[in-house]
Amino acid sequence: MGTKGREIVGMNVDHVIELLNKAFADEWLAYYQYWLGAKVIAGPMKDAVIAELIQHAADELRHADMVANRIIQLGGTPLTTPQQWFKMSTCGYDEPADPFVKMILGQNIKGEQCAISVYNALLQEVGMKDPVTYNMAVQILQDEVMHEEDLQALLEDLNFMLKK
Repeated sequence: MGTKGREIVGMNVDHVIELLNKAFADEWLAYYQYWLGAKVIAGPMKDAVIAELIQHAADELRHADMVANRIIQLGGTPLTTPQQWFKMSTCGYDEPADPFVKMILGQNIKGEQCAISVYNALLQEVGMKDPVTYNMAVQILQDEVMHEEDLQALLEDLNFMLKK
């Protein structure tokens, strides 16, 4: 932990670590939801959707790494068990019980919309009181917005195709 790096945070560092651990939990659960969804998905356009889900899973894992690194920089410890992820998660986990492509897309769009809200709230709370966390959250938020757009475009294409 860098002493000066922690010192420049202009707010309660333990609170920032708590917020980051909630985001960390969300990222791990999102990763697993995307990864498993890509394995079980069925229906029209599934190959295109699988490719998108696999890419999003990789992004969510990268986000978890970014958040974990920031938690450690601040002197905290990332959540260490999946049980803690479920307890701390804001966005939760939607089991892909129905593997139909439209259901999987809907679940993941919901997850991305939650992630957008989480990172937007983190940005509002942290602001320039913690510019390093702010910058990281901006980067992740940009990805989450793009993910929502990608998934909604696939859903629009699927809906159009199913109407014909």
